[in-house]
Amino acid sequence: MRLTLGRLALAITSMVALAFLVPLAVLTRQIAHDRALGEARQEATAIVVALAVDTDTRLLDQAVASTAAGSAGRLAVHLPGQAAIGASRAAAADVDESARSRRPTTVEYAGGVAYLQPSLLDGGRTAVIEVFVPDAEMYRGVWPAWLALAALAVVLIAGSTLVADRLGGRLVRATRELAAGARRLGEGDLSVRVEPAGPPELSDAARSFNTMADGMRRLLDAERELAADLSHRLRTPLTALRLDAEAIPPGPVADRMLQAFDLLDDELEAIITGARASTGTRAEHATDLVDVLADRLAFWSVLAEDQGRRSTVVGGEQPVQVPVPRGELILAIDALLGNVFAHTPEGTAFLVDVSARGLIVDDAGPGIADPAAAVRRGVSGSGSTGLGLDIAQRIAQSAGGRLEIGRGRLGGARVALLLPGVPRPPRLGE
Repeated sequence: MRLTLGRLALAITSMVALAFLVPLAVLTRQIAHDRALGEARQEATAIVVALAVDTDTRLLDQAVASTAAGSAGRLAVHLPGQAAIGASRAAAADVDESARSRRPTTVEYAGGVAYLQPSLLDGGRTAVIEVFVPDAEMYRGVWPAWLALAALAVVLIAGSTLVADRLGGRLVRATRELAAGARRLGEGDLSVRVEPAGPPELSDAARSFNTMADGMRRLLDAERELAADLSHRLRTPLTALRLDAEAIPPGPVADRMLQAFDLLDDELEAIITGARASTGTRAEHATDLVDVLADRLAFWSVLAEDQGRRSTVVGGEQPVQVPVPRGELILAIDALLGNVFAHTPEGTAFLVDVSARGLIVDDAGPGIADPAAAVRRGVSGSGSTGLGLDIAQRIAQSAGGRLEIGRGRLGGARVALLLPGVPRPPRLGE
């Protein structure tokens, strides 16, 4: 668009400059021509005055020499029946014709123009004053004037093109900012806003974009508030189950159930808090992946011990900050770990690898035959709704990451939660 506007300004200004400068160039040439002939006429008039005083040859020779044209050898006086006084370049026939017509004439010759001015003498005789104007004098100052006009045209064209480029740059810049904001909004960044700039139409579009983004944030906040309310309703049946568990006689089973209820109550609180956080606040959160993983492994270790699953944890010596709210990170980690418990036989070992690369969960089970179906909502096999890994995938994508499913180092499934800036994990055999 910017290049098109520049070309359009260049074309229009060039046509306008040509429309004005070509006539000006012709007019300048004509003015120089008329000026040269006017000077020649003045030189001839001075000799006419001298002829009116006296026609003596010696006096006329002095009068011719006193003029600028005469001293330059470009003026002559033709008296009837006498040789020309001064330097003559006109043909005799042209001089005789001017004397007979008794009217000033100009005759073109090679190298210039001869101006012939007849003058009446006593006795009905006619003298002719000849002033020769060379081409250099005829068009003196034309080329500098043309160069000045050409320079003016270049300045006008360059100036208009530069102004058009600046205006086009402002328009393009505002358009690009609006497009960039739309892309970021499409990628899930609901905090993006666009500064209204550029022409009124683009400014109005930017304000409409900001209004739309605010509306989307309010809508998502309302949905999250509804999810928080639904999670809060689970507190009532959970409390009833806890009372029943407390009625169980003391022992290992009762202790595990009470511990599980405590953990579940904490997780419900975290889910409610995370769901009620506004989308703008959520975008600014950074959570330690290692810390959250440690809490979730403590929760799942009870079930792993009951099922005889051997678990191995690799990494976790240094904190790993990820741009995901704690509540959503809990959901994602539970989806990865819960996938192992739900789709592998009891006693199947699993490995958890956490590092700056992200979180990878490998198991020694049968693997996932269709990775695409595993993250598809609906029945994805073995009675599963496919919602767990789909939640993990959406959480990763909302943070700018991705979820990868493949064959792990234990021979079973590998599910990798990759977040922004995290390099791709090595594939099997690399």
